[in-house]
Amino acid sequence: MAFKYPEARRDESKVDDYHGTKIQDPYAWLQDPDSEETKAFVEEQNKLTMPYLEQCTVKDRFHQRLTELYDYPKYSCPYKRGQRYFYFHNQGLQNQDVLYVQDSLDAPATVFFDPNKLSEDGTVALKMGRLSEECEYFAYGLSTSGSDWVTVRFLKADDLSELPDVLERVKFSCLAWTHDAKGIFYNSYPLQDGKADGTETTSNLNQKLFYHVIGTSQSEDVLVAEFPDHPKWHSGVTVSDDGRYAVLSITEGCEPVNQLWYCDLQQLPNGISGLLPWVKLVDNFEAQYSYITNEGSVFTFRTNLDAPRYRLINIDLQKPEKASWTTLIPQHEKDVLGFVACVNQHHLLVNYVHDVKDILQLCELSTGKLIRDLPLDVGTVAGLSCKKKHPDFFYKFTSFTTPGIIYHCDLSKPNPEPTVFREVEVKGIQPSDYETNQVFYPSKDGTKIPMFLVHARGIKKDGSHPVFLYGYGGFENSIQPYYNVAYLLFVRHLGGILAVANIRGGGEYGQTWHKGGSLGNKQNCFDDFQCAAEYLIREGYTTPSHIAINGASNGGLLVGACVNQRPDLFGCAVAEVGVMDMLKFHKFTIGHAWTTDYGCADNPDQFQWLIKYSPLHNLPPAPRDDLSYPAVLLLTADHDDRVVPLHTLKYVAQLQYGVGRSPGQKQPLLVRVDTRSGHGAGKPTSKAILEDAHIFSFIAQTLGLTWKE
Repeated sequence: MAFKYPEARRDESKVDDYHGTKIQDPYAWLQDPDSEETKAFVEEQNKLTMPYLEQCTVKDRFHQRLTELYDYPKYSCPYKRGQRYFYFHNQGLQNQDVLYVQDSLDAPATVFFDPNKLSEDGTVALKMGRLSEECEYFAYGLSTSGSDWVTVRFLKADDLSELPDVLERVKFSCLAWTHDAKGIFYNSYPLQDGKADGTETTSNLNQKLFYHVIGTSQSEDVLVAEFPDHPKWHSGVTVSDDGRYAVLSITEGCEPVNQLWYCDLQQLPNGISGLLPWVKLVDNFEAQYSYITNEGSVFTFRTNLDAPRYRLINIDLQKPEKASWTTLIPQHEKDVLGFVACVNQHHLLVNYVHDVKDILQLCELSTGKLIRDLPLDVGTVAGLSCKKKHPDFFYKFTSFTTPGIIYHCDLSKPNPEPTVFREVEVKGIQPSDYETNQVFYPSKDGTKIPMFLVHARGIKKDGSHPVFLYGYGGFENSIQPYYNVAYLLFVRHLGGILAVANIRGGGEYGQTWHKGGSLGNKQNCFDDFQCAAEYLIREGYTTPSHIAINGASNGGLLVGACVNQRPDLFGCAVAEVGVMDMLKFHKFTIGHAWTTDYGCADNPDQFQWLIKYSPLHNLPPAPRDDLSYPAVLLLTADHDDRVVPLHTLKYVAQLQYGVGRSPGQKQPLLVRVDTRSGHGAGKPTSKAILEDAHIFSFIAQTLGLTWKE
């Protein structure tokens, strides 16, 4: 045995009965994050992993170079509130982005809100922030150590004075001001017992919608919507552009479907004083409806109703029956209708996704007719800011080799053309050194899957190149080109190829693509990903021992399942915050919402899907002479209350037991458990840099790569 792994107690008596099938769960004790035994297990694992990662040959070089190259200015699109412009900016290595304000686009900017002052180590993050319509107040939600729990506080926007109002137990919440700035809609879990700091595993149920009046205590907040008969329902309010309506979207799970209710706030004689008299425009979960804008009683929604690639429809509240609904922009024959936003009173900014690349158009609100295409290189619109009442808008372009170009366009000017407002360059990285290609390869069932390849110009297909193969494949999330310095370092200094496979389960081609990789079709995701590796080998880019696979969250599940199914196909596997126990995921925090994508083991038919690929339950049950797995690095964090750490802990315990004790297993099987960290959002820059340095040094060490200047 190459590695001596910590001994973890096996409780062979722990057996669950799933519809007559008995399934052992020997490491169920790791489900208690607060037990001394679990804490000791985590400590022992980190004692093995951290020295290994720190001693990897290229670790110091990678960490130093990544820190240098990460030190470039980062900006968000400016957005206008009242007469002032606001934007986020990070000078380079600040742990958290800072919110700035300026009186006009060419006026000097001053700091409006700096989260870096809230903690020494940058682990308090601004999770959400909303300025009221005319910029009277700023509501901001803070998250600690990466947890999904948020505490909301308030500032006066003119003199930055703190208000005493504080909202607690807020999670998965909207923040929507009424236009009179008297108060704000938000969601919380007032009934959840016990601690709520991100280390608990309690199921999140019975979310309620409240209205908070500025200057009052949370105990006086008005309950405006609750669903006692439906504990898993989530809701969120959007206040219409004209300030007149509260539009309520209700979801149950992660499927892109929702109910749609509204309330005319002008028709409340006593204001918002109790449960609102909601009118149910759509009271089923058959399709998704997202509010875009309204002209009086005529509302525009983006929907997938009878349109798997989405379309725009108009619904007149005075003629709400379905027969009276009209199509404003029909579904495109191939491209997916992405985001839509209203600008300059009567224009729409319309985004399409064409083979995973973005198109941006300006259309008429009244007719949906195309006015013009907006200039965009091959890549992604990573940011957009506009408001219906303002004539100008900003959009931010990014790609695998472009950190960010922000364009500005003012439609009040004659012949308006978007101009470059801000362009960022990263010193030390020349985009011209890299080549980005998109290829299409066949999956097991013949479906053509798109994949992006980024590598040095003019490489030879001699099978010598290490590959970093990334995938996700779930929840209708599309993985479009994005900028990541660590990826470019892997290509530049480790001679690698970045491969991003747009496997089924995502939304790259709309609902059909999503459904092709969810529920009973989930195996398609794993087939698509494995076929990506086979394509790269067949085309002469690489060999199995030179392929590292990576994914996070649902992508961690992808990595875990693929390693079990084809351990011979990869040299290294890095699974971050993965969903590894597919039989019990629905029992913890927000896991119940994912049953719309995965199914649930409580259902006998769905249990049969899940048991076939669940990463935890398809690991070798005991050591064997012929076993050999690729190097595995698992990552989780103590405050991940989205995919709780027990998934990774149970998985690594079984992996080390069944594979790690097999005589043929030479490669390491390690877990890195970060502290004061969560699922990923709001992670301080210093932690993100160290994590990437550890991941890529582990890959270099286990694939035998050397640093190239």
